Amino acid sequence: MTNTNTHILNWNGLEVAWKKQGGLMNLQLATLLIHGFGANKDHWRHNQAVLGSISECYAIDLIGFGESSQPNSCVQGERKSPDHFCYNFDNWGQQIADFTRLVIKKPVILIGNSIGGIIALRAAKILGLNCKGIILINCAQRLMDDKNLAKQSFVQKGLRPFLKFFTRQRWLSKNLFRNAAKPDFIEKVLKKAYPSGSNIDEDLINLLYQPTKGLGAPEAFHGFINIFNDYLAPELMKQLDIPVNMICGEEDPWEPISEAKDWFSYIECIRSLEIIPKSGHCPHDETPELVNPILLKLIQDAT
Repeated sequence: MTNTNTHILNWNGLEVAWKKQGGLMNLQLATLLIHGFGANKDHWRHNQAVLGSISECYAIDLIGFGESSQPNSCVQGERKSPDHFCYNFDNWGQQIADFTRLVIKKPVILIGNSIGGIIALRAAKILGLNCKGIILINCAQRLMDDKNLAKQSFVQKGLRPFLKFFTRQRWLSKNLFRNAAKPDFIEKVLKKAYPSGSNIDEDLINLLYQPTKGLGAPEAFHGFINIFNDYLAPELMKQLDIPVNMICGEEDPWEPISEAKDWFSYIECIRSLEIIPKSGHCPHDETPELVNPILLKLIQDAT
């Protein structure tokens, strides 16, 4: 069941859930918030209304997450059926681009957290002039991608074929998902992702837990964990000539801050890097009082 504030877009036979706030100023520029893996549009609970105070602000559920459709997955090498969805950055990027054209109908700034950052970068390429900028919040570095294999240890390289074999087994991915889709486990992960412990509350745990009860949630998980050869952020940014701004929680346990600093040093389209102290992988939710002023300034500068 969808929330009363949620709208649904029918997209390629699938349902895309979204929410909108603001727009009273009628600016010719909107913002679109793209969540990370396992999250949804409500993960922007401390940001959307604030950003909506200066422009139309949309938050969307990616296919497979939140209140959007959770179709069966089709991983690389499998024959695709009409009711299957390939969980990859091309398809998610197309979802964002089509949503912008069909619903927002004006130029956008894309704001993405974690894999939402990769998706924003891919969507920006599709949108062309309709995307005026991108803000990456702890963008996923995808260190386990095949293209990053050279950076891994000899043991990790040797185990890669076995890892790929086992992740393709649905009986295994379903069991992994069942163990992860529990409030206690979600809270444990959050305590690692939010090192300060700030804003880890019942509402957050519940908004992450509820979508895991969907019948298709294990398939979305299966599709995601089998993404081993897809886009990396640097290769996408090198194709862009629009401004990219980065915000990073200093204590992210999964995306090393050193890598983000390296991107900033050599990728031309990156205009700024703001480091949020004592914050982890999701600083927009953990420390919104520090992140929101940065977002507001970046949006205002773009208009």
